[in-house]
Amino acid sequence: MLDKAKIIRALAEAYTAAWCSQNAARVASFYEDTGSLRVNDDPPAVGRTAITEVAQGFMTAFPDMKVSLDDVRMQDDRAVYHWTLTGTNNGPGGTGRAIRISGCEEWQVGANGLIANSRGHFDSDDYRHQLEL
Repeated sequence: MLDKAKIIRALAEAYTAAWCSQNAARVASFYEDTGSLRVNDDPPAVGRTAITEVAQGFMTAFPDMKVSLDDVRMQDDRAVYHWTLTGTNNGPGGTGRAIRISGCEEWQVGANGLIANSRGHFDSDDYRHQLEL
């Protein structure tokens, strides 16, 4: 049997690939049917349809978006997934500016191996500053 750290690492690698795929529903497929994703202080997106919408927002804004897995580790009963996102804001109404932001998601993973709850964090002031013309 694989240990939990290896299972979480495999989940993080596949989740990262989903974010790079430009297929928002693929990102949402890593969540339980009633799973939730909260980004900074925004209200949580609950359910795969809402999570697909959040992912699509980033993918539309950054058509060349790449996400890299920086680290993933267990912390108590949660996994902490550290990532870096790069891309150019060339989507509709975009600024044309390139960005590079790093952040993390704290995951509660359900018994079925899918994400039940994710709380994402990144420096939104730095993000906005990078998008300014």
